Amino acid sequence: MTTTETDLPEDVAALIGQVQYEVAGEFPVERGYIWTSCASVENGNPLFWDDEVAEEITGGPIAPPTMLSVWFRPHHWAPGRTEQALPLQVHFDLKERFGLPEAVMTDNTIVFHEPVRPGDRLRTRQILRSVSAPKTTKLGTGRFWVIDVEYVNQRDELVGVESYTGFGYRREP
Repeated sequence: MTTTETDLPEDVAALIGQVQYEVAGEFPVERGYIWTSCASVENGNPLFWDDEVAEEITGGPIAPPTMLSVWFRPHHWAPGRTEQALPLQVHFDLKERFGLPEAVMTDNTIVFHEPVRPGDRLRTRQILRSVSAPKTTKLGTGRFWVIDVEYVNQRDELVGVESYTGFGYRREP
């Protein structure tokens, strides 16, 4: 799903591969969230509950890898915020830029790197990887795009990368 320069407007083509929306998480990784998340799905893995087990296996407590995006999700409200914070802003930018009112995510892949630990302060950055030429599917006519969200900790260690494939489209009349 690659594009050629003639498939895209210049302003969109210029964004491919560029870091956008580097954002610091609003709160540190916290054990209460970890335990609440594990309890909600009855995850009794001692790695997340028992400090001795965690020390032996991972050098100390860690968060479940599947919680990676939890630490980035903005709260609905925060003191001083004047605009609603949206995750995956590049996706919404593309919908607006191309005038595509509808969108779905068609694929999501996560690659984990360094473990996330209590006390970590994560940052994310979004990178547009590709935008397709216009396509018509059963949903309508639009474009596919791939966006990576990279997560790093306060030591600038990569802790994970989420890759999203979205399809922004306009329904056929």
